[in-house]
Amino acid sequence: MASSSRMLVAAAVAALVAVAWCAPPPVSFTVEKGSDKTHLALQIKYDKAGDSMKEVELKQKEDWLPLKKGYSGAWEIKSDKPLEGPYSFRYETEKGQRNVFDDVIPTDFKCGSTYKPEATY
Repeated sequence: MASSSRMLVAAAVAALVAVAWCAPPPVSFTVEKGSDKTHLALQIKYDKAGDSMKEVELKQKEDWLPLKKGYSGAWEIKSDKPLEGPYSFRYETEKGQRNVFDDVIPTDFKCGSTYKPEATY
């Protein structure tokens, strides 16, 4: 019986280590001054040394729309129609890390505010 208990504990510890090791690094989204319902500009902080954002997309209804990286380093999207929040994002980094964050930025966002998604695994 003691052997089974040790195996169970070892499996639980291994699972916790695997989740912690594979967890995405912290990401935060800061809404740039001048953003509104048709133009959203974000400074995206991605805390992983040696890696950076390659692609960022915004979900609108069932479609994913690409953001473009501007000269200031902000990721931007411009639309003829008002963008609908809350705003969900997905990204891919230069090293292939991918993640989706739902409802990160509220519909009534404030310019200058920083929003941090809840961790997803």
